Parts: sequence; structure tokens; C-alpha cells
Amino acid sequence: MEGGLLMKDKEEVARLERWPIIALLTDFGTQDHYVACMKAAILAVTSKVQILDITHDIPSHDLLSGAFTLKSVFPFFPYYTIFVAVVDPGVGTKRRPLLVVTENYYFIGPDNGIFSFVYEDERVTTVYDIDSTHYYRPQVSPTFHGRDIFAPCAGWLAKGVESENFGTPITNYGRIPIPKPEFSEKTITAMILHVDKFGNLITNLKGADLQQVMSKAGSKSFTATVAGKAAQGPVATYGGAASELFALVGSTGYVEIAANQKSARNILQVTRGAQVKFQLA
Repeated sequence: MEGGLLMKDKEEVARLERWPIIALLTDFGTQDHYVACMKAAILAVTSKVQILDITHDIPSHDLLSGAFTLKSVFPFFPYYTIFVAVVDPGVGTKRRPLLVVTENYYFIGPDNGIFSFVYEDERVTTVYDIDSTHYYRPQVSPTFHGRDIFAPCAGWLAKGVESENFGTPITNYGRIPIPKPEFSEKTITAMILHVDKFGNLITNLKGADLQQVMSKAGSKSFTATVAGKAAQGPVATYGGAASELFALVGSTGYVEIAANQKSARNILQVTRGAQVKFQLA
């Protein structure tokens, strides 16, 4: 029993319904051989697995982007999916390889904060330092743990090896700072947390938190100011705004600054880290 739940029994039911899923997220890109090598390392352990790509276009070495992208996608996968997340600027150093077991999922990757949002959003059962080296590939490159440690361990986990066999439980796993909004009675100071492909500026303000503050203040609208320009909100859809810049709660559950069929990033000439000031009407 793990975390008070009969997880192993649930896993067995899931295995009977479908092959295990391993989902990959990296900053490797697709130009080189790296992603294919990781998939080969998994398939060398077990071919009875579904390997899915989340993305391999995380900006190089960008832990916050990788952590946010993982946070935005993992809840939509079937339970007991194995996520392998490799954004690893410290590969080959003393940072540990981790297996994170939560109530619903598994996460494998480096102990460098890539799972910081997971620790916030999921009920963590156990975090293991993967020090059982017999689950690694026989020869481990100090520069490619994605292929030689994380991928084969995911394969063995998918094949049915119990999580406790992979290593030593730890509690001092690493996190990266996740910036939080600042709230006052009718003002919220937030920041841009992520910029998507369309140029939408995703802030660190959750839509649920905004709604709670607006309800308490008796407000029905607000103005979001970025780089000296105002965006009106809230609107319901990208196509339903009357102004060039507007704010809405996007599919991630966070408030976005956007522009209909245009790039808010290009209009405002800002990127991640820029301040967004919300003034409630």
C-alpha cells in the first residue's frame, strides 16, 4: 500500500486495460539523435509500452519552462503514466537521478527542480534517489543520463519493477523558486511566467485566485497593465474581445494577456519575468 491507497492493485487494473505509457519532455530538440536514443533505451528494456512525446522544444537549460510545461500537461494523461522529464544542465554532476511517485503518476528525471510544480500540485507518496545502478545501461555516459539512466529506468518501471526497488527514499529533493503574485485589496502584482507559441503571455496568476479576489472586492472587471499598455478583462475567448490587448483565463487555468490573431509578446515587446499589474474596477 502506498500513500494509504492500494496503488499496486489499481496499477494492475490499468495494465490490463492498456500498455503502460511513457511520456517524454526534454530540451533536446529533434534535429539530433538524442530523443531517438532515449526511445531505443526504453525499447531495449520492454517493447510493451506506448512512448509519447510531450515536447522536445523546451528552451535549452530552461528549468522553469520545462517545469511549467510539465505542470500544464501531466494532469490530462491517464493515471500511472510515467513521465521522463530531462532538462538537465547539471548532467554528470552530483545532482541525483529521481523517481517521484505521486498518488496518480510517476516522474523520472534529475533532482534540479524540474518537478517543482509537481510537488505543489500532486500528493507525493515517495521520492527515490535512483541509486540501484543495475537498472542503468551497462555503460553510463556522464553527458547523457537521459539515455543511460532515466530512459532505461522508465522502461523497467513500465515492465513492472516496483518503485521501491529503484533506490533510497529521500525528503531533501530540490525545488526551483516559483514566483507568486502579490495581492492587495484591489490590486494584484503578477509576472509573466510563460510565453507560448502564439505570443500569449501566461502570468503566474491563477484564474481561480483572481475570481476569488474580484468576488471579495465586488469587482466585475479589471485592467492589466504591461509595459505601460493596458489590457482589458476579463473576456471569455480570444475572438470575443473588443480591444487589441485583453486578458482571459486560458486553458492552463492561469490568466493570460493576449491579442486576437496577433502576438501580445510582439506588441508589448516583453518576455518572461515582466511585471503585470492588475487593477480591479
